Amino acid sequence: MEPEEFLRQLRQEESTAGRGSLKIFFGYAAGVGKTYAMLQAAHAAKRRGIDVVAGYVEPHARPQTAALLNGLEELPTREVKQNGVTLREFDLDAAIGRRPQLILVDELAHTNADACRHRKRYQDIHELLDQGIDVYTTLNVQHIESLNDLVASITGITVMERVPDSVFDKAGQVELVDIEPRDLIERLSEGKVYGKTQAKRALGNFFTLQNLVALREIALRRCADRVNRMSHLGGGRMSSFFTEEHILVCLSSSPSNAKIIRTAARMAGAFNGSFTALFVETPDFASITEENKERLRQNIHLAQQLGAAIETVYGEDIAFQISEFARLSGVSKIVLGRSSTRRSLVPGRPSLTERITQLSPNLDIYIIPDQDAPSYRARRPSSRKAGLSGMDLLKSAAVLVAATGIGYLFFLLGLSEANIITVYILGVLVTAILTSQRVMSLVSSVISVMLFNFLFTEPRFTLNAYDPQYLATFPIMLLAAFLTSSLAVRIQQQARQAARTAYRTKILFDSTQALSSEKDPAGIISVTCRQLTKLLNRDLLFYKVQQGALLPPLLFPVHSEQSMEGYATENERAVAAWVYQNNRHAGATTNTLGNAKCLYLSVRVAREVYGVVGIAIPDAPLDAFENSIMLSILGECALALQNERVSREREAAALLAKNEQLRANLLRSISHDLRTPLTSISGNAGILLSSGDDIPKEKRRQLYTDIYDDSLWLINLVENLLSVTRIKDGTMKLRLTTELLDEVIAEALHHTDRRRNEHRIQMRSGDTFILVKVDARLITQVIINLVDNAIKYTPPGSEIVIETKQVGSQAVVTVSDDGEGIPDDAKTHIFEMFYTAQTKIADSRRSLGLGLALCKSIVTAHGGSIAVSDRAPHGAVFTVTLPVEEVHLHE
Repeated sequence: MEPEEFLRQLRQEESTAGRGSLKIFFGYAAGVGKTYAMLQAAHAAKRRGIDVVAGYVEPHARPQTAALLNGLEELPTREVKQNGVTLREFDLDAAIGRRPQLILVDELAHTNADACRHRKRYQDIHELLDQGIDVYTTLNVQHIESLNDLVASITGITVMERVPDSVFDKAGQVELVDIEPRDLIERLSEGKVYGKTQAKRALGNFFTLQNLVALREIALRRCADRVNRMSHLGGGRMSSFFTEEHILVCLSSSPSNAKIIRTAARMAGAFNGSFTALFVETPDFASITEENKERLRQNIHLAQQLGAAIETVYGEDIAFQISEFARLSGVSKIVLGRSSTRRSLVPGRPSLTERITQLSPNLDIYIIPDQDAPSYRARRPSSRKAGLSGMDLLKSAAVLVAATGIGYLFFLLGLSEANIITVYILGVLVTAILTSQRVMSLVSSVISVMLFNFLFTEPRFTLNAYDPQYLATFPIMLLAAFLTSSLAVRIQQQARQAARTAYRTKILFDSTQALSSEKDPAGIISVTCRQLTKLLNRDLLFYKVQQGALLPPLLFPVHSEQSMEGYATENERAVAAWVYQNNRHAGATTNTLGNAKCLYLSVRVAREVYGVVGIAIPDAPLDAFENSIMLSILGECALALQNERVSREREAAALLAKNEQLRANLLRSISHDLRTPLTSISGNAGILLSSGDDIPKEKRRQLYTDIYDDSLWLINLVENLLSVTRIKDGTMKLRLTTELLDEVIAEALHHTDRRRNEHRIQMRSGDTFILVKVDARLITQVIINLVDNAIKYTPPGSEIVIETKQVGSQAVVTVSDDGEGIPDDAKTHIFEMFYTAQTKIADSRRSLGLGLALCKSIVTAHGGSIAVSDRAPHGAVFTVTLPVEEVHLHE
């Protein structure tokens, strides 16, 4: 197996971990025994010790089926009133509350009552699977979406309850329940499937031998196709036998387009290829009827259900847009409907199919006939319905008056009639540009011809014309005015469409740029919602996730927050919570909790949800292009939130690694550097205990002195370690008091290394007293460390000078020595923890490299600074600056 394929399977297994398994008992018609087989399998599972519950089983008044329910726990059904009728529905919440290992839910394609959470039962089953509950269910072949048209063509009956093919294909198991068609007809005749009256009617319509044989063949083929698809998706040996195919279907608002989509989906499944649905939005799209727009939305939803990637392009030349998209996207096959192949009404103009063939001769084009589809042409709203604008009428009249006035002026000047005709054509063009309705420019064309005839042709002020040449002038003038206005209107529509597309694209680009510059979640959420508000012109809510729950929503109104009062109710929050828990969209315009006022979508990366966004849907749903850009922006938001979280986790991991390194260095240093003084203390104490008074006085004093020195070194080390620890974890609090700097230094000198007597230590102060507001205990520790450092690294007899002075608002303390000094390459590291100037590591005896690091931390916490420099002619100078405390005298 290839590494990429292995990783893909690994990700798929991770995504399905903890998810329940779906088993479908599949048949070609009612009565083949699907429910019976499901109940038998349930009893077998119960005997294996599995917790089985019957959530909803339709016995169909069959005694043998009803008898199999004995011994199984049944959940009470939910009674729902709809249109004055009480309906029994599957209780999803009760099933989730009971949480069995296996639940039986009959009739996968069932449509729920309006009061239920989901519109379709297969959505209920999806939620059960997400909860980790295994499900047994039943399904007939005529209920599979892509086979709906094929079954309708055989039986003459269009089935309204359908499930997406993906539900069938992604099921964990599909068991075909099969009997011979003649046996099924015999069962039906004996009343084992329906009552006698209903059975007689069924035998004369749906349950004919010819229909059942055809349906059985379709069911068998569909099961075989599923096996092939599973083998291909599973990365087995069969996957190498398939070539990559890319099927493209064209979306439209035609009533027959649904059949074309289903056929293309079956082709994509048969070829194991990718599937894309393309909509070409022309300038006329904005003016089509709401009925056609709604049908287009349904066709887009159908394509999405069947696994198509929805794409939208813009342009007037549909064939060119399809061919270019196919060329750039690597499409191999295009599926069109019969209506697309009809020739244009203009003689000699090629059909859509012929043009695509000319533009892309290498593509395979499939024409899907539909004998039952009526002749269809997308209609625009009539002007009567749309209503004529008074402003447009006024503008058109003003342009005609102006054109007539200019024409009359030309007439008085003796200019030719051709110039007057040009003025009227120009007026029609101006009318087309200024008005919003195409009918105004058409009417203006006709009136312009009539005005020219009435005012400027002989006999004047009549609609007659004596000169025969006007018989050609008038039609040519009308045609020229008509074509000019049509082109102007078309250019205007294209300009509006281009501006709208550019605006939406700019929002997507601006969103990407703005999100890349935001570093905190609040900024990322704010940018995302503001950009979506601009794009959709709708009120938005954003529910942020914190510790596994949704916080109160952040409101992003278009106008004012008062308009959003109805969008943050408990019912709306419940829908948002469901979306977060199930990682699926819900709310308005969906089949899940569709009574909500907002459409809710999860902001997610894979199965990780970072928030839920609610989009107000007061009237019309989102169009395909708005939906596409919205999903892109939400995807960018989710990636930005993920990157922000990963960045925080990386910083925390880096801090943890740094602390681990600190701990490791500390332990290593202690293990090396404490061994010698502890061994010395232990050895000296052992000598004193064993020898006692036999040791000479001078020798005994030397042993005491060594024990004392080693103990003092250990005490100072522990103090430094404790101070460093408190500073690093932020628990050290400064106890600031006003102190005389010279007194702090004098106190420090009393606690310096005992070997200070071997050096000449001088203290030099200015004429003025210097007051500083410091934590005296900590600054004393700084002076002790600096002096001890000088004692440690200079030979006996060296001079150490401590000098204080005031420079502006800063108190300056210098500790200098005349030792060997510090190398230049060590000066940049001297204040780092566990660094020593002599060995550059923390393993030298009696030097953990903590003293100067502690000094820097303490001085910095006081708002001061510390630095090291060379002393002439040799030696080192450590300079500490601290803020001076101002003294206010009160008389």
